[in-house]
Amino acid sequence: MENVKCLIIGGGPAGYTAAIYASRAGLCPVLYEGMEPGGQLTTTTVVENFPGFPEGVDANQLMGDMRSQALRFGADIRTGVITSVDFSRRPFSLVVDGGTVIEARAVIIATGASARYLGLPSERKFRGMGVSACATCDGFFYRKKDVAVVGGGDTACEEATYLANICNKVYMIVRRDVFRASLAMRDRVMNTPNIEILWNCNTQEVLGDETGVTGVRLLRKDGKVFDIKVDGFFLAIGHHPNSDVFKDFIDTDENGYIITDGKSSRTNVEGVFAAGDVQDPSFRQAITAAASGCKAALEVERFLMSN
Repeated sequence: MENVKCLIIGGGPAGYTAAIYASRAGLCPVLYEGMEPGGQLTTTTVVENFPGFPEGVDANQLMGDMRSQALRFGADIRTGVITSVDFSRRPFSLVVDGGTVIEARAVIIATGASARYLGLPSERKFRGMGVSACATCDGFFYRKKDVAVVGGGDTACEEATYLANICNKVYMIVRRDVFRASLAMRDRVMNTPNIEILWNCNTQEVLGDETGVTGVRLLRKDGKVFDIKVDGFFLAIGHHPNSDVFKDFIDTDENGYIITDGKSSRTNVEGVFAAGDVQDPSFRQAITAAASGCKAALEVERFLMSN
């Protein structure tokens, strides 16, 4: 059975950054990349708000460079998914792909969160070509254009008002006749003149061509089917943190986000740390994920020095 000092679970900005810092600290980290090497960022195209790239950077290149940097310092990056864990005692026991068992003195969970999509084939077809789950990441590309936001909660209202400052017009597609959002967020949307709310509507299809999204086909509750012309289609129906495999041991909030101790990356299990979107329901940015990966690696280093 293999025993390692530091095991990192997840290959996004948080995981790769943690691997860079842990490698430089001589912790010989092993990182399992999971189902989506590079994380959610690889579902977008150009990243324009990551510091140090004044002209923007291709998302896959950015994640590839982070991975290469971790490899350069000696991180052992492997393909595989952690399918079960035992955090009841140290060293911790983790199973890879339902077979290989690995023991670790410290663990960093950086498995991220997955955006919820509607499940439409056309939505998948145009992902990265007008379909996005992050207005902060991709809104700039639709400056002075018309876009649609799906959702009726606080996140949807926040995304819509953010886009309203950039875009010509924002349609909000709400499947009910009321918002689920807080009163403050509702008022903000209702008082934004270039937001139009389409109540009682469900998305039937995302329309487009070889250039990307050109519109959305909607079904209203009264049975009417109609199209709207938009260049961007933003999902704001929530995220699912990839924390299920850890829930027997790690405390999470009601939405599944791992609870960490204050500003620390420490979880309720001594020696297990969490970084990135799996513990961040608020910001979900590459830069904040990378920063939390740095924090987790530094805390692992201190933990192993004293244990």
